[in-house]
Amino acid sequence: MILGNKCTRNCRFCNVTKALPCEVDENEPVNIAMAVKNLGLKHVVVTSVSRDDLVDGGSGHFAKVIHAIREKVGDSIIVEVLIPDFGGQLESLKTVIDARPDIINHNVETVPRLYPMVRPMADYQRSLELVGRVKEHSEGIVTKSGIMVGLGETFEEVVDVFKNLREVDCDILTIGQYLSPSKEHLPVYEYVHPDLFEEYKKRALELGFRYVASGPLVRSSYMAEDAYKEIKDS
Repeated sequence: MILGNKCTRNCRFCNVTKALPCEVDENEPVNIAMAVKNLGLKHVVVTSVSRDDLVDGGSGHFAKVIHAIREKVGDSIIVEVLIPDFGGQLESLKTVIDARPDIINHNVETVPRLYPMVRPMADYQRSLELVGRVKEHSEGIVTKSGIMVGLGETFEEVVDVFKNLREVDCDILTIGQYLSPSKEHLPVYEYVHPDLFEEYKKRALELGFRYVASGPLVRSSYMAEDAYKEIKDS
């Protein structure tokens, strides 16, 4: 996770600290690249807190990290970025796209009806548009998104999210169980049965996703390397 450990958003499902962010560490890109090289990673996922305090939302820093990894490791490594919405700024998104990561992930997290409760500073349509704009500007980049269940959504609402994501040509989908980090966060409304996760996966694949990971323990980076390989081998 780059750009510090303090977030400018107040999502009620997330355990990241909400506070005034720290200064951007200009040495972070090369330090991450060296860590990736020393660890011998083949697939790296780079994410961040939301940085609404920065003019570009932190997109330039993402680009620097991607370039540094390519410089230190070469083009053999798969670089996946899990990005915030950058406040809907197209130029910020293009900055990340132009850095040429292999995968751009942005999670919609929940169904539109629950956004005011779950993601009060985010916007469902803005997140959908972000995923779609990636393909508009670079067909070669794999797009990915994810949703948590167990927050009070209905089956029909979840499937509608799948349809919305396919309408913007999202390639990979992750579906996992929401777990409350503490008593101060949103409580779990429901523990979804594994059979329902299988049904969600079936419906998502029928809608045309190229890869779907669906299960109680699935998170946005779950089996990320395998997902990318399966798409490229198909």
